[in-house]
Amino acid sequence: MRWALVRVSLAVTVMVVLAFAVPLGLVVKELARDRAFADAERQAAQIRPALAITTDRAQLERAVASSQAGGDGRMAVHVPGGDGTRQNPPGTDPRDAHEAFDIGRCRARARDVETARRGRSAITPVPGGYALLQPTALSTGEFAVVEVYVPHRAVGNGVTTSWVILAGVGLGLIAGSLATADRLGLRLVRPAERLAKAAAELGEGRLGVRVREDGPAELRAAAVAFNSMADKIVQLLSNERELAADLSHRLRTPLTVLRLNAASLGEGPAADQTRAAVAQLEREVDQLIRAAREQGERTERPTLGCDACEVIRDRMDFWSALAEDEGRTVRLAGVDATVRVPVARPELVAALDAMLGNVFRHTPEGTAFAVDVHHSEDAVIVLVSDAGPGIADPDAALRRGHGAGGPGSTGLGLDIVRRVAESTGGDVRVGRSVLGGTEVRVWLSLDGGGTRRRRERRRRVRRGRARP
Repeated sequence: MRWALVRVSLAVTVMVVLAFAVPLGLVVKELARDRAFADAERQAAQIRPALAITTDRAQLERAVASSQAGGDGRMAVHVPGGDGTRQNPPGTDPRDAHEAFDIGRCRARARDVETARRGRSAITPVPGGYALLQPTALSTGEFAVVEVYVPHRAVGNGVTTSWVILAGVGLGLIAGSLATADRLGLRLVRPAERLAKAAAELGEGRLGVRVREDGPAELRAAAVAFNSMADKIVQLLSNERELAADLSHRLRTPLTVLRLNAASLGEGPAADQTRAAVAQLEREVDQLIRAAREQGERTERPTLGCDACEVIRDRMDFWSALAEDEGRTVRLAGVDATVRVPVARPELVAALDAMLGNVFRHTPEGTAFAVDVHHSEDAVIVLVSDAGPGIADPDAALRRGHGAGGPGSTGLGLDIVRRVAESTGGDVRVGRSVLGGTEVRVWLSLDGGGTRRRRERRRRVRRGRARP
């Protein structure tokens, strides 16, 4: 918008400058021409008194030499001859009869001089300039012709300077117009840029961002609408967190009953596993309540991260006991090193439990599964594969709430995994494993990049167009 305004202003100003500067430049040129020829006429008029008195060559030469044009060699006088045969005016001395002669350097053609002797002034082009031919009546009744040479430099004297001044004024007007248009465009663009930046930050989860309500009326209205929308989003998320906290809190009563019943199971491996599971469930519910009541978004504060291999080893120890009871073969690889990922430990635990829980929930007892970890300088890849029947529609499995796992399935497990991966700039893919069943590949980015890629993938997944 800013550069569009500048271009429009440039085009309009250039047209206005040309519309005034070109005619004004032509007028200046014509005025300089008229000034040069008016000066030539003035120089010619200085000889008229001498011609009216006498046609003596010596006297006329002195008169020509005393003038400015004559002294510069730019004046000539063409005097016609007098032979006494024609009727002279009364009181004319017959001794004034003489031969025709010229004084000074003659540049005009003889034909033009003869034309001027008929009493008509003329301006005729000559080499290097122009010649002004001015007829002057003599005492004999004939006309002498005064020729004044006007060079080209005299005709164009001051024109170039005037044109340079006009060009400078025109460029100044154009520069001033561009500066004004740029300032006006900046006044329009800055509120729009702030609005776009705030929208991007809001999309990234920074719910505290607001836009200053200034600028043109339309942009002020857009800023007011944006701030109102942001306030509404904050309120809705706050209500959602409170609802999640309330729902989580309601689980405490049945958990208390379950813990009391587990305490009455006596001793034994099964009883110990049940009590450990109940305790873990209570901790998860407490963590869910605390997380739901936290003010602000996790994106507004730095993520400390955790050791992915250590978390995977810990969760595999938990699930291995159940796998042993169900006769499942478990393989774990790539968890010997220490690899920190930008994911909070509770979130990574929730994602792993969601993937491993799906294996136990949706495959028959005795089905083998494996967890493999691959890491590089910029990413960690976690592969959870099984030898079960597989997933018929991987795209639907990645869409929130669209899982088809049968009774007890909410369809939110893989969505939890996807959100954890995308929080780092990574993604989740569901495909066929080498064991013959399902393979869930979780890519966790370590460089903190991939923000735009993460948004694009999120949109594709929500539209059901993600590819495994």
